[in-house]
This record gives sequence, C-alpha cells and structure tokens, in this order.
Amino acid sequence: MIRQRLRITGKVQGVFYRAWFAEQATALGIEGWVRNRADGSVEAVVQGAPDMVAAIVAKAREGSPAARVADVMVGDEPLPHEVLAGFGKRPTA
Repeated sequence: MIRQRLRITGKVQGVFYRAWFAEQATALGIEGWVRNRADGSVEAVVQGAPDMVAAIVAKAREGSPAARVADVMVGDEPLPHEVLAGFGKRPTA
C-alpha cells in the first residue's frame, strides 16, 4: 500500500472535478480525500495498491469532461498509523 498527495492545477474548480475525482477513486478502491484549494487548485490524498494509485494519478491528468488540467504534481506521503476509510470530499482549504 502507498499514499500520495496530488496538487492539480488548471481549470479544475467549478467544473465538477472534485465529484468526478471522488467517483473515479471510489471505483478504483482508492481511499483518501479531495478538496478545492483557495488558490484555484485541487488537492487530493490517495492511498491504495500501487497500480490503483497509478491509475488514479493517470485519471487526474485527464480530468473531468469540463476540466482543463494544466499539471498534476505528485508527492509521496508516509503511511501513518491511522487508516483512511473510503473516499470523501473535504471543504476548501
């Protein structure tokens, strides 16, 4: 199991990107969360099997139908003692 933090930039707010991303992550069995950032980007923490995390990163680069993804920055995160359960949307930070 691995965990990564994503920062997605481009036209990714106001185009249902978060809802789309949450649906994609849930379908892949990914755990974690997604939220809008005050700077106009979207941030996500994803956790799961390496191949499933790679798949959600690839989907993040494609984006929702109305989105225009400029960049996806990916960073590894340590696996904490807490276990993420399911996938959710968080408030803007």
